[in-house]
Order: sequence, then structure tokens, then C-alpha cells
Amino acid sequence: MTNQVPHDLGAWLTSTLVPAWAARAFRPGAAGYLEYLTADGRPDPRPRHTSLVTARLVYVFSHGHLLDPTGPGLAAAEHGYRFLIERCADGDGRFRHAVAADGTAIDDRSDLYDLAFVLFACAWYARAIGAREPLDRAQRLMEWIERHMAAPRGGFAEDDRGTLPRRQNPHMHLLEACHALAETSGDARWLERAGGLADLLRDRLIDPPTGTLGEFFTADWQPLAGPAGALREPGHQLEWVWLLHHHARLTGDRTVADMADRLHGFALDHGIARSPEGWPMVLDGVDLHGAPVASTRLLWPQTEAIKAEAARLEFLNDAGAAARMNAHLAALFGYWLDADTGLWVNQLDGSSRPIAAEVPVRVLYHVMLGLAEADRVRTITGQ
Repeated sequence: MTNQVPHDLGAWLTSTLVPAWAARAFRPGAAGYLEYLTADGRPDPRPRHTSLVTARLVYVFSHGHLLDPTGPGLAAAEHGYRFLIERCADGDGRFRHAVAADGTAIDDRSDLYDLAFVLFACAWYARAIGAREPLDRAQRLMEWIERHMAAPRGGFAEDDRGTLPRRQNPHMHLLEACHALAETSGDARWLERAGGLADLLRDRLIDPPTGTLGEFFTADWQPLAGPAGALREPGHQLEWVWLLHHHARLTGDRTVADMADRLHGFALDHGIARSPEGWPMVLDGVDLHGAPVASTRLLWPQTEAIKAEAARLEFLNDAGAAARMNAHLAALFGYWLDADTGLWVNQLDGSSRPIAAEVPVRVLYHVMLGLAEADRVRTITGQ
């Protein structure tokens, strides 16, 4: 295992990460993508395929193709997109949560979190192939969401069954999808939708006294009682930082900067532990006042810290952002991500030791986007 950050992240993505995962995640002629690895890195095939994992990997391989059109990304993306629209989609424009290899429904729910990633996948696949069809499909899906899942007090329902509690997380990824679709299509409707989601963050999801982001809410957007309502995930605080800076870039709305600053400050002050080397490690959970409630460290929040610092470097010229980003990269490759294989450990314990557990392939979305952003911002800023 190589524990050092690759000198050229962009080259590592196209020469190691994308080819390795294209080889692992799908086989031509087989249905969908692999969704799990065993704790020791072996394929763990299951008869269940989800819209969420399929959409996330369509994004990964579409982005991979855009970085290297000669690589395996396009064939891998096309494989997943075909499964998504032929097996996961229903006739009315929605997508089902989980299906068997032949498309038989295992879980017929339409879940907002899944649908946000289907929209995101459509944006990136359209960008990869230069075609209109995925954008038209995304527009039909969004119209279905607006007809069937719009909630009376803002935002959207968790799913088409009215499940509670409500969460900020699907709305965060819906904003991400709207940004991607606006950039790919040039259609102003996606930025209008993005503006509504930024308003939802400001009006419903942020706790005004602390400026922090809640996770779980009642039907009328009140924080749940007890620990669930007080939970703050530093990874999500940081993910919104990146999104808000790009929201300002795309829309010209600079009023979101204060929210981004407060979220970033809270995460840095309360959500970071240190490795024995002194590298920053984002904790899985703290409470409303910043006290740790989960000392474990999943991989995905580390990539969100990288993205947040990349955004602060790009848009604020934050003098400390480059050093913080590089320190998070060192921790990521030092403890979670193997530069030789593109495999990872999904979670560490409170003492920075790996927790033996299955590896969800869906985390590849976080690895790809976080490292691609770091490479892009390093290139344009000369860091």
C-alpha cells in the first residue's frame, strides 16, 4: 500500500482510479454495477441494484471520460446509464429505489436522495456524450418530483411514501444536481430551482444562533427532539461550504457567503481531530455545541473538507486554505486511500485505526469529485 499523495492527482485519477474501478465495478453483459466489496477488498456481488449507486457511478465514469477520453470511462458510464433508464426507471418518469438484475422491483419507493443523484448523473452523462437525451430525462424527472413530492412548508418529501424524519441531505444533493444541470444545459430553470434550495437552507435548515446545519427535522422543518435534532455532521457542514461558493459563482448571489463562513468555522473549530502525525481528520458527528458524539472518521467527510478548502482557495484566496487542503489530502492517502490500487478503508475508529467492514462502492463518488476538485483548483491557482 502506498500512503503518499500522488504528485499529479489528475494523472492518478485517469491512470489508476478510473481504470481500476471500471474493471471492478462492471462486466459487459452483466447487469448494473457492483455495489459492495468485502472488508478484504474482494467483490461482494448481491442480487440487488440501487438507483443511488448506479447514478453515482454513472457520474464517476462520465467525469473520468471527460478527464481522459481515451480511457475506459465512457463504456463504463454508458453501461450504467442504460441500466438506470432501462431497469430502474418506471414508466411515469420516476426511478425505483432498488431492483433485481432484470428490473423487477425489490423496493418500489422513489426516494429523493436517489433522485437527486439520478439528476446529477444525467448532467454529467450528457456532458460526456454531448447529447440532449439525458437532459430531457432530467427535466421530466424534476417535473415529476415537483408534482408528487413538493412539501407544503418548503423543500420536498423524503420519498413518495411520506417517510419521516425529513433530512437536509437529499436537498443538499438536489442543489448539487441543479448546479450541474444548469452548467451542462444552460437552462435558467435549474438555477431558479437552486435558488429555492439555497433559501430553504437559510430559512429552515440552519440554526440561527449557531449558524450550524441540522440533519433531522419534523414534517414542518423543526429540529427533531433529542440527540438526532442536535446532531451536526462536520462533513455535511463542509460539503455545503463548497456548494455555497459554487452557488454564488453560478447565480451571482453573494448573500450565501456568510452561511458558508459560519459552517466552515464551526467545522474547523469542533469537527476536526488529529492523527499522530498531526494531520486533520474530520469526525463523524458532534452536537449543536460542538461536543463530539461520534469519534469515528468515515472516508467521505475527508473529501468534503478537501472540497471546502479548494473552494475557499479558489473564491476567497484564503491564505490558509491550500495548506489545510494539502493536509487533508495527506491524511486521506495516509489512512484511508491506497494510491496503488484505488481501494480504501471506509472508516477509522477514534484512535485512527481501520474498522474492518464491507466497503460501499458508492463512496467512489466522493473520492472522484473531491480529488478532481483539488487537482482543478491546484492547477488554476498554481498551488
